[in-house]
Amino acid sequence: MKKMQLTKRILINFIHLFFPRLCLLCRTPLIQEEKHICLDCLCDLPLTNFHTNENNPVFQLLTGKVDIVSATAWLHYEKGAKVQRLVHSFKYYNNKNIAYQLGRQMGLSLHSYIINQKIDCLIPVPLHKKRRRQRGYNQSEWICKGLASVIHIPVCTNGLQRKTASDTQTKKSLYARWTNVQQLFVLNDKQDLEGKHILLIDDVVTSGSTLGMCVKTLQEVSGIKISILALAAA
Repeated sequence: MKKMQLTKRILINFIHLFFPRLCLLCRTPLIQEEKHICLDCLCDLPLTNFHTNENNPVFQLLTGKVDIVSATAWLHYEKGAKVQRLVHSFKYYNNKNIAYQLGRQMGLSLHSYIINQKIDCLIPVPLHKKRRRQRGYNQSEWICKGLASVIHIPVCTNGLQRKTASDTQTKKSLYARWTNVQQLFVLNDKQDLEGKHILLIDDVVTSGSTLGMCVKTLQEVSGIKISILALAAA
């Protein structure tokens, strides 16, 4: 078995000699321990540090509209910048492993913050089955998987489902974004979520309309508490 592993490692190293793995952001060759993004670029990602301020911009975006315990985002999202390139990689270029790695890195960065909230389970913002079929996966679910690999909290993918597909939100006004998501989600197995503290996971929070509708739907569950964590905030 060890001989096979050694042979495999030699073969991989030989391939990388002629076809080096490059950092998605700076295009420098990755060392063996690095995956997709080099350590320098990971350390240079624009952290929000919103988790250190309970009344941060993500919480302000949602409070008053829905009842939540807390809300935060890990990274700043700006057009043309690094985080947008990473998000586009896993949303539009079939690179779900980037979503997993970023979820894992977010878990390492926010480990104490998340654990101190005593979360019972993670719920990714769901995709409609048609959109999921087109993309091949739900990017928020892969962020959840990466996060769960670090904080060891179960991921629940069956409790909340998207029942209708909505139009793209990117070119809509703030009011139109909120009205566009009405009645999009439905709950399954409410009893499994009763009395639990849920951490709702999204990739990028912009207007907060989709997250708000998810929260309103989840609040149909008796005794539920809901917190929000997004990979990035625009």
